[in-house]
Amino acid sequence: MGDTAQRVVEVHADRTDAAAAWWTTGPGRGEFRSEPVRSPGPGEASVRTLWTGISRGTESLVARGLVPRSEHERMRAPFQDGDFPFPVKYGYLNVGVVEEGPGALRGGTVFALFPHQSRYVAPVEALVPVPAGVPARRAVLAGAVETAVNVLWDAAPALGDRVLVVGAGMIGCAVARLACGIPGVEVTVLDVDPAKQRVAEALGARFAHVADPPGEADVVIEASGSTAGFQLALRGAPTDGEVVVASWYGADPVPLELGADFHSRRLTIRSTQVGAVAASRRARRSTRDRLTLALRLLEDPAFDLLLGATASWRRLPEVTAALADGTAPELCQSIDWSTR
Repeated sequence: MGDTAQRVVEVHADRTDAAAAWWTTGPGRGEFRSEPVRSPGPGEASVRTLWTGISRGTESLVARGLVPRSEHERMRAPFQDGDFPFPVKYGYLNVGVVEEGPGALRGGTVFALFPHQSRYVAPVEALVPVPAGVPARRAVLAGAVETAVNVLWDAAPALGDRVLVVGAGMIGCAVARLACGIPGVEVTVLDVDPAKQRVAEALGARFAHVADPPGEADVVIEASGSTAGFQLALRGAPTDGEVVVASWYGADPVPLELGADFHSRRLTIRSTQVGAVAASRRARRSTRDRLTLALRLLEDPAFDLLLGATASWRRLPEVTAALADGTAPELCQSIDWSTR
């Protein structure tokens, strides 16, 4: 890997017709590959990447090779190269500056669902301008906030509701922050880590530890990625209520206790997934509308609390290894592509 990485470092620093791209080649392993970058054609733009973000939940499954065979096509990222499980160029949180393209975009900062790569050419319709009030690094959270928008469109909390979010990871915290903006809503974030209390309260939510869960809520959203969290979410749902499941478990089995009062309380388990706009909005909102909304919502500086560590793009081998072995940080790790 060392020789490959060094070769790409030279390309990235000294040439304008090639880019450095990160490919995952096995469980916890990867390599940098040199990829040609052509001039943009009509309706296209050339983008120099500033930041990419790690979507921990999905990218951990990719790094481990645990994307279920049945989901290999559905889980393809828009600009993915290669196929699951390996080798694959994956990722979808890319913020860059337009170097060549239509005048309205040239020199502007854009978000795209593009993998970890230093430069690329993409259709203009795949690039969403980042509002002036959103710093480029914060904009990598667009994917998390877009997911949170979709979750809340599915969960549909109303004025004055008690909302329970199980899991204080990136998605759970994004959901909590947006839900806190609904008048009269009381949001509680439940997590196993007491250190998450500071973040939850700074986002405007209450915090509860799993050892002392709150009572029933009106709306329950499961975003923990763990079976234990899922079970706690069921316990927090009201009679005739539902648990909206935002976690994606990949190929991992999810054993649940569905005895006791699960049936007598007539509980419902409902999935939510960002791949399609929530059914309640699908006829009126496109995925681009939803992403544009997410970027506008990121003008809220409180979302900086969701940004974790920053690493140079050269450290992607270490980042991928940490994703695979479970030691990657829970908040959004940003990859800095400005370093040479």
